[in-house]
Amino acid sequence: MEIEQYMQALGGQARAASRRLSRASTADKDQALMTIAQEIRTQAKVLKSENTLDLANGKEKGLDAALLDRLELTDSRIEAMAEGLEQIANLPDPIGEISNMRYLPSGIQLGQMRVPLGVIGIIYESRPNVTADAAGLCLKSGNATILRGGSEAIHSNQAIAQCIQSGLKQTDLPVEAIQVVETTDRAAVGELITMSDYVDVIVPRGGKSLIERISKDARVPVIKHLDGICHVYIDAKADLAMAEEIAFNAKCHRYGVCNAMETLLVDSCVAGDILPRLASRYQAESVELRGCERTQAILTGISTATDEDWDTEYLAPILSIRIVDGVDQAMDHIHQHSSAHTETIVTEDQAVARRFLAEVDSSSVMVNASTRFADGFEYGLGAEIGISTDKLHARGPVGLDGLTSQKWIVLGTGQVRT
Repeated sequence: MEIEQYMQALGGQARAASRRLSRASTADKDQALMTIAQEIRTQAKVLKSENTLDLANGKEKGLDAALLDRLELTDSRIEAMAEGLEQIANLPDPIGEISNMRYLPSGIQLGQMRVPLGVIGIIYESRPNVTADAAGLCLKSGNATILRGGSEAIHSNQAIAQCIQSGLKQTDLPVEAIQVVETTDRAAVGELITMSDYVDVIVPRGGKSLIERISKDARVPVIKHLDGICHVYIDAKADLAMAEEIAFNAKCHRYGVCNAMETLLVDSCVAGDILPRLASRYQAESVELRGCERTQAILTGISTATDEDWDTEYLAPILSIRIVDGVDQAMDHIHQHSSAHTETIVTEDQAVARRFLAEVDSSSVMVNASTRFADGFEYGLGAEIGISTDKLHARGPVGLDGLTSQKWIVLGTGQVRT
């Protein structure tokens, strides 16, 4: 009952704050974002100190390397949080934007106005930077938010929350606009995803089991992706030097992220040239390679890729490799095994590239670029509240526009319907 009352109180405060935020000026929202960014920089030592507690607890509890990587707050990641908030502040404010205005035969003017969704509940694991990113996007888009981070990041999240609260107190915006759940009790999640009177949208960020549970139990609409089984396809007409760099970066830049490549597809025409070069670089980074029979004929001593491998998001230094005969077989593999997150083709053949863009049905499809670019910050969105592989409302990295809706507006001069 205490958890229920606590969450209901947060919901009521968030709903009241959302009404105030909906009428906040762009200047006030931008000032708050810049102030919060400065607070994060000022409190960097405190953030790292609190993060050290979380890392120590995580190691004691046996968190794997990927989760510990997501959990860590380095100097560069703290600076990236601050920069993300500043970038959001410098983005155009979508709220109040009016589009498609036109006169109808009745004489009325009809158009659409962009408006906030209202109150957004965000449930996430490990990455404490999500606290700042999500808070900033929600604030700029006029939404109140309730943030519920994982227990493994409780110290880090509360420290970031203090920066946010301090920044809001220095502006005219309500401090209840951004609330971080203080309890680690899992019952808080169950309450948050069923508070349809107070919460308009839920955004889960975390492991597949968390997102599946929320999608199943939520009584509030959910913006989500389950996992990131991302592919890079090296075409017969690829620039092999470019392909080598893209395939290496897509896998090795960071392992524990949803836009890392998990399966490499290589055209049989170039496999003999490119795979040994890539294998040497992967093995220097201690990446475990698993391949199909044709791959094993070229790269001796690697493990066999099973059917399960093609459907696995490793989030680790493991890579599955398959040799294919042309773009059609590559796309067939992607259609069968992709999680609809991000896919890349490396090719100099523009006709093949256009086919790949048109026929691969993922939220981000790329030509001659690393899958690691599938990110709100890299897309110029300021940051992202998550990545959606759904097809309704928002798809791909969800930035400001994805946190808004549109309503019809009508301007008349006294018209009545006859």
